[in-house]
Amino acid sequence: MDDADRAFSDAAADATRDIADVAAVEVITTTAVHLMSAAAVKCGLADDPESQQDLDEARKLINALAGLITAAAPEVSDMHARSLRDGLRSLQLAFREASVIPDPIGKGPGEKWTGPVN
Repeated sequence: MDDADRAFSDAAADATRDIADVAAVEVITTTAVHLMSAAAVKCGLADDPESQQDLDEARKLINALAGLITAAAPEVSDMHARSLRDGLRSLQLAFREASVIPDPIGKGPGEKWTGPVN
């Protein structure tokens, strides 16, 4: 094993040890925040909406976020679940507002898991 391989192996071992120290709730909420941030950009809520808005991508991210929040809600505290649901709802409404032809109520991104949002 050369020095580069050894350094890579050491870095991988350090990352594994680091992730082992992180609580599941923190991993879940961090993942949700990353999905929210990406969805916000794709909904056109960032600095350059003309070049960054992509509602097809936003739909995928919001669907994934809704599934994660719905599945994780019983596992995380009510405080975490409530704030995640609020963020999700805001994104669902932003998506509807950004859409030229909005989805029918109950058919928008994530509404399969959250129920109708209006």
